[in-house]
Amino acid sequence: MSKDKSDLFNESTYLSEIRKYIDKTYSQHHAFKKLQTSELIYSKPERGLHFSISNIIKYADRFGDKKGMNRSDLYNVCHYAVHALYCSDYVDVNSD
Repeated sequence: MSKDKSDLFNESTYLSEIRKYIDKTYSQHHAFKKLQTSELIYSKPERGLHFSISNIIKYADRFGDKKGMNRSDLYNVCHYAVHALYCSDYVDVNSD
């Protein structure tokens, strides 16, 4: 039986894992303050985009160094990539 080409690299499994990881980050204790630092950063999408890209680089660079092959570093790369997509869409829509 051949594998579905749209899930050749187990994308559905990894996307599900990433979704669970992202959901978990919003239920952690630091997510219950009145105003989160991230909300301040992302209130200006251009700033949020640069912040997100910087964090993608940070977590990608430290993967394999801090706590070994720490899967959460890769989850963070994905989470910040989602933030970057959000900011990029907002910047593109409002950049006239």
